[in-house]
Amino acid sequence: MEDGIRLSRLMAQQGLCSRREADRLIAAGQVRVDGVVIDQLGSKVHPLAAIELTSEARRQRAALATVLLNKPPGIVSNQPEKGYPEAVSLITEDNRAPHDQHPRRRVPKPQSLHVAGRLDIDSSGLLVLTQDGTVARTLIGPESRIEKEYHVGVDGNITETALQRLHHGLSLDGRALRPARITQTGSAQLQFVLTEGRKRQVRRMCELVNLQVRTLVRVRIGGVRLGQLRRGQWRHLAPGEAF
Repeated sequence: MEDGIRLSRLMAQQGLCSRREADRLIAAGQVRVDGVVIDQLGSKVHPLAAIELTSEARRQRAALATVLLNKPPGIVSNQPEKGYPEAVSLITEDNRAPHDQHPRRRVPKPQSLHVAGRLDIDSSGLLVLTQDGTVARTLIGPESRIEKEYHVGVDGNITETALQRLHHGLSLDGRALRPARITQTGSAQLQFVLTEGRKRQVRRMCELVNLQVRTLVRVRIGGVRLGQLRRGQWRHLAPGEAF
């Protein structure tokens, strides 16, 4: 179909899987379009075509792990720094949370997990590591609008002007930031709710209004909360949980 859309792209747009995984499934003959198996890479289909994965493909998708880690300060998310451990090194049986709802699932192999939304080395809180490209695209893809909530302790004078500028009107690296929800929750405490993830964004936003971040904890990503997860512990994404 000359004027159609690449099947792998359409599968990614529909949230069935990542484009890379779509190509793998197509090549393996595990994708049906309008009831017909398509196994040629680069195939184009009608944008409204009915796409179905085989039962084996669905089983493979269900086996992909997504884990939630309460990252402590001093741990790097995914870029090794000399003398500092990586977040994946904490994904061990000993660190599995007692309330993990998949206690019989094996601990994912560290090399198979990819961080979806980094936290800097000095920050702590909710960190997502996943084998699922769809989850990664949902959280950090260029079109992502998933909310991330942070509890931030600051030094400096929190003024109404500073709060207004943090909400809207700041730029980083020559690009305007999306509007953010900023709430003062204590004399030196702020709640940030962002829908983007620039490098060290919260810290740099605070610096622009003469505030210095003392503590920074990510407590929520979309509909998933840090909850009872203790520092250094991890658990699987629970059934029914969604970002």
